[in-house]
Amino acid sequence: MWRRTYLFLLVVRLWFALSPSYLHPDENFQGPEVIAGEIFKYPVRLTWEFTSENPIRSVFPLWPIYGLPMLLLRWLWIGNGNDGEVPPIAVFWTLRALMFILSFVLEDWAIHELVQSPRHRRVAVLLVASSYVTWTYQTHTFSNAIETLVVAWSLVLIERTIAIPVNTLQTPLLAPALLGSMVVFGFFNRITFPAFLLIPGLRLIPYFWRRPLALVATVFSAFFTAFIAISLDTAFYSRHQISWTDLIWHPIVTPYNNLMYNISPSNLAQHGIHPWYQHILFNLPQLIGPAAILLFTRPHLSLRLYSAISGISVLSIFQHQEARFLLPTIPLILSSVRLPHQQKVLRLWTVTWIIFNLIFGILMGIYHQGSIVPAQVFMSKQSDATRAIWWKTYMPPIWLLDGKADTLKTRDVMGMPGVDLYAELTNIATCDVPADRRNQEYKKEPNGTYLIAPTSATWLDPYLENKGLEGLRFREFGMYLFFPIAFMGYFGVNLDSRFAVPDFWPKPEEANKVPTEREEIKAELERLRARRLYLRDKRMAKEAREQAANPLQEVEQIQNQEPQAQPQQKKGWFW
Repeated sequence: MWRRTYLFLLVVRLWFALSPSYLHPDENFQGPEVIAGEIFKYPVRLTWEFTSENPIRSVFPLWPIYGLPMLLLRWLWIGNGNDGEVPPIAVFWTLRALMFILSFVLEDWAIHELVQSPRHRRVAVLLVASSYVTWTYQTHTFSNAIETLVVAWSLVLIERTIAIPVNTLQTPLLAPALLGSMVVFGFFNRITFPAFLLIPGLRLIPYFWRRPLALVATVFSAFFTAFIAISLDTAFYSRHQISWTDLIWHPIVTPYNNLMYNISPSNLAQHGIHPWYQHILFNLPQLIGPAAILLFTRPHLSLRLYSAISGISVLSIFQHQEARFLLPTIPLILSSVRLPHQQKVLRLWTVTWIIFNLIFGILMGIYHQGSIVPAQVFMSKQSDATRAIWWKTYMPPIWLLDGKADTLKTRDVMGMPGVDLYAELTNIATCDVPADRRNQEYKKEPNGTYLIAPTSATWLDPYLENKGLEGLRFREFGMYLFFPIAFMGYFGVNLDSRFAVPDFWPKPEEANKVPTEREEIKAELERLRARRLYLRDKRMAKEAREQAANPLQEVEQIQNQEPQAQPQQKKGWFW
């Protein structure tokens, strides 16, 4: 029975992996966006983490995880006689399928290795496989998802190393050497990685004391891997042929830069400051739900649980705390809890667990910013699109534009107030025939401005009724179905917004905010002012075009006019 349940959960995991949700921009800009620009000819946008004077992100972990699949896909594409580059959306789904395979093979395999009891192992595997975190976060291209796998397999190698009998004459070196390389790989992937090995690593001290040759193998492997990582980073960020002098005197050590950046409170304040208990009281229950009760009431003390405790403790020291930072702890915790013995309590807990993961799985795995990827693919196919404005959404992946980024300028205005957005659009939008009255002549228009906004952006709704008025206006375009997602969009005289991204997570200060009458009047006045300025600019532009087209017309009209009789000036004091 449990095997069939596990196979069903694998299908669910694959379905979520191939769903277009977009959990966080980091799943794109900290991985695929960087490597896609190196392997393919896609125009990309590198974030400040890669372009600052002291870059804080290493490309060393990105090449084996994303670079090798991209190279293989490119080789297969060329080998089949296809011209041009691989379509970016094909690369996108390939990476999603790869993350599913890594999750299915490496994560579940590690649980099998770490949990010794067959009965407890079945429960642990099913809990991990039924978690929405495994369905969503773990199948996306997050560095945290890679960290989860590296932490799990580091624990496996620690268990294998300390399990070697004391009376064995020969010292096995494979497991210690792999452990040294894996620790460096995890550290260059995320500097928080060593936090999960603080307590488990203490168990290696007696073993290394008895077998110093294993310690030598571990250290040598770690230094060799670190040398390769530093060489790759130095070559990537130097952008010129590096020499031994560069590696010795001017190496680029990204983990050091990352650590220096994150210990500065002013830097962390730019990303958000959280209390030290954010992880334990809010983030962890958000990820494991009902399992949090079992963690405190029925824990199973193990190396896995100690690893999770050490990781959470160290991560709580840093003031910037996001839920995804705890991803490596999820399989460790779920494999370290015991289910209730009483049947009624067990049934109640199981039902709660299923409902919790279904709700969060659907929200995070399907609807959360689920239109960004389809909208970006749609934009890549619009021949007239020269400017795209994304409002109240995450920053979209630029490399999915399939080379159109050379002509299509993408701008993310995030949470700009609606009035400011309207004024911005009136300044940059082109004057064209309304979309509902376009004819074949519109195809000659080379420039098009598109607005992509979520359906929750109800500020745009009043403009849907302004079809017969002058100025900037929108109209409802229709519905698009992709999986179970419905996209609602707007487009009008000067811009198109044919996709909408469901926005389920408003900012706390905006969640329950009700505008006052004064604010509504102010917004309406600002809207009228922007409209008046737009009409004035439009009238002046029209007059300028007419004057430029017929420069002699005004002179002829003046010459043809009969001289008007001047009014007779009357004498008198008042005149």
